[in-house]
Parts: sequence; structure tokens; C-alpha cells
Amino acid sequence: MRYLLAAAAAMALAAPAAADHHMTAEHAAHSPSHHALMMALASDARKDDKARDQYRHPAETLSFFQVEPGMTVVDYMPASGWYTRVLVPYLGTSGHYIGLNPDGSTANNAGWVDYAAKLTPRFKEAWPGWNLTGAPISVINSNEITDDMKGTVDRVLIFREMHNLLRNGVMHQELTRTRSLLKSDGMLGIVQHRAKDDASGDYTDGSKGYLRQKDVIGLVEAHGFELVGMSDINANPADPANHERGVWEMPPVWGSKKEELKNLGESDRMTLLFRKR
Repeated sequence: MRYLLAAAAAMALAAPAAADHHMTAEHAAHSPSHHALMMALASDARKDDKARDQYRHPAETLSFFQVEPGMTVVDYMPASGWYTRVLVPYLGTSGHYIGLNPDGSTANNAGWVDYAAKLTPRFKEAWPGWNLTGAPISVINSNEITDDMKGTVDRVLIFREMHNLLRNGVMHQELTRTRSLLKSDGMLGIVQHRAKDDASGDYTDGSKGYLRQKDVIGLVEAHGFELVGMSDINANPADPANHERGVWEMPPVWGSKKEELKNLGESDRMTLLFRKR
């Protein structure tokens, strides 16, 4: 029932955006942007990434987030570059890819401070080896955002990191800083592990990786955004989302090695689109 309601709500919420930005499915399939996305997904640079397309649905997800060639896009916490290897060729030479990492210095635990400090150096060391062509690449920490960067970004994308921002006490700081980057009509796309609607506060404090969808919506809207669409593109109703040790019991980590979880796919995920207000 939740998925039917979410789909219905998504249609209602996304209707204005659909009228302005979406083409018919037939037209979209033959559009230059669709062709560019298919070429990016087929790139040899992604040969080790493609196995996860069936769980991450990059074509459908980027289309839902209305990402187009030529845009300036922030990929928040790009980590090992899974989405970098899609976005850089897809955005093209007229676009701009920005890998934005958190400022860990204000986090509430020492482990996150150390982890966050290593993200940008590791990315800068790794990305030349991917031999990507397309959009220019910039990689910075959020405390390095300058005034001339503010209001210049079309999209900010956050893939499965909201729980980390919450549990480490940096969500307000990071959402405020990323919002400052967006143009007046810019949008924020979020994919996040989804807890059950009745999950307890202790289970959804970020430590298990799962957050309730309504909590994510409320937190993001409180930071100056308006929800304009939601989708079950990345849903997995087979995920019970009640794992004692959190989302990492599910594949691909499959930390518990429980046989009943081995073939369930990856976590159930919400996919949300917000507009800066």
C-alpha cells in the first residue's frame, strides 16, 4: 500500500514539473539528452560499475532529477566515483561536475572528522585514472565554498548519505551550504535507504543507515526546500528494513552473511526531488 500511495503522491507532486520539463516517453527516448545518457552509461570507464545499475537505476534516477547535459551539478560525497563516471561524460564539455565533500571538522565524533578529511585527497588521487572526457571536474570541501560559487549550480545530488549527515551532527551545516550553491530554480535530488513508516526513533537516528521518508522530507523542507516529486524507482519492497546491524546486512556489503538476505537485492530506497525556495 505504501508504494501505491507514494506513486500517487509522486504523480500529484511532480505534475507541475512534468508539465514544464518532461517530454513524452517516446520523445524522450529519441532526445539528444537520452542518447548522451545512454552513451555515458555504456562507457568502458564503467565496466566495473554496471553490475549495480539494476539496483541504482542511474538512467531513471537522473531523468527523474531532470539532470541535463550542460548543467552544473554537485555530486555530494562522490566517494569512489560511481556517479562521477556517469555524470562527467553525460554533462559534456559545456557542463561542470563538482564533487563536494563535507566539512568534518564540526562533526560530533572523531572517527567522522578523520574520515571526512580523507575524502577529497583520495578522490583527487583517483579520478585521473578513470580517463574521463566531458565536463570539467572540481572537488572541494563544503567549507571551501566561495561567494562567487553561490547561486551557480543547477542540481545537487545526495546519494545514500543523509544518514551519515544526521548521525554525525552536520546535516544543518551541509544542507545550508549546499543550498547556497543552487540557483533560484535549482533542485536537490536525494536517494536514501528507507525505514518503515513506524520505525522507532532509535532505529532511525542514522546509525542503522535507514531513515523514515517523512522525516527526510521534513528535515530537508526545514532547510529551505520544497518537495516537488518522489518516486519508487529505487524501491525494494523485499527489504524488511529492520536489520539489527543496519543496512550493511543487505547486499552488497552483506555483513551478516544471512542466507535469507543474500538474494534480496539492495536496500529499499526513497527517491526525492526538492526545489530551492
